[in-house]
Amino acid sequence: MAVRAIVGLTFLVAILIAVVPLPDVRSSLSPLLVVLGLLYGALAVDAEDATNYLVFVVAAGAAANSDVLAFLPAVGTTLNAIIEGVTTSLYASVASILVVRATHRIRGVTGT
Repeated sequence: MAVRAIVGLTFLVAILIAVVPLPDVRSSLSPLLVVLGLLYGALAVDAEDATNYLVFVVAAGAAANSDVLAFLPAVGTTLNAIIEGVTTSLYASVASILVVRATHRIRGVTGT
C-alpha cells in the first residue's frame, strides 16, 4: 500500500511541476520527488536483484533527455516535463538501492 502511495504521489508531483511552470513550484517540489524516489528504492526494489529495474531507469532517463515527445503538438512539452520529473525520482531510487546493497554487503547478507 505504501508503494502505491509513493508512486501516486510521484506522478502527482511530476504533473504539478510540469503544469505549473513557475520556478518557485519547481524548486520547492523537486526535493519531494527525490525523497519519494529514495523511499521507493528502499521499499519496493530488491537491492540484490535490481538489474532489470536499473536498466529501466537508464531507459527512462534516455527518453527524458531525448525530448522525443516534444514533437507532439500541444502536449509534447508538458509530457516531456512529466517524464523528467518521474526520472528525477527514479534516479534518486537508484541511490537508495546502492545504499541498501552496500549495507547488505557490509553486514554480510547475500541475495536469496
